[in-house]
Amino acid sequence: MTARRALLAAFALLAATDLISLAVGFGTGHTVSKPLLMPLLAAYAAAHGAPRLLLAALLFGWGGDVLLLFDAEPAFLAGMASFAAGHICYLGLFKAYGKARARCGLLAPAYTTALLTTVVLLWPDLPPGLRVPVVGYSLLLTAMAYAAGARLGLVAGLGGALFLLSDTLIATGVADWPQPPRPDLWIMLTYIAAQFLLTVGTLGALEARDERTALKVMVTD
Repeated sequence: MTARRALLAAFALLAATDLISLAVGFGTGHTVSKPLLMPLLAAYAAAHGAPRLLLAALLFGWGGDVLLLFDAEPAFLAGMASFAAGHICYLGLFKAYGKARARCGLLAPAYTTALLTTVVLLWPDLPPGLRVPVVGYSLLLTAMAYAAGARLGLVAGLGGALFLLSDTLIATGVADWPQPPRPDLWIMLTYIAAQFLLTVGTLGALEARDERTALKVMVTD
């Protein structure tokens, strides 16, 4: 338990360092702290006995984080591919360990509408070479966000929604739309929260499932 708390405290401290660095314009602080966030969160998840698919999703997120530190189109595409691999891991995780929830019937049309609206609005302003990759990535990201809520519940679902918001903010920047002050701060804030909520939502769902299984065994015995 002590190790888990120490890892969680270290992640929280590093997240705060990264966000404060972005808020005050301290680029070096962001460059140093950002690549350490997902490995720490993965270590925390591993300490809870997390499935390999969750650890893989977080480490692919780490790959994307590192690649997006470089301001070049090839690095952006490689980073997007790394995040896409992470979303595939999340989808496999949700399918393997989650269960479809009847009360989530409105999620599918809501996410479909959000996807179509975003793609239609962004398409004309995206660089031609990025249009197809961004649309393909958006499909995968939206599927992940939907599955998080539909199969694992509220906490993971909120994480999926924040991931979608974070990457939409990135896409509007690529499309050269007007941005809020300190756009990187809002991108990282929503991204860090997304990965954390996806992690704790998954761990919580798995713990609840194990408790139900143990209870059934006790009743059967």
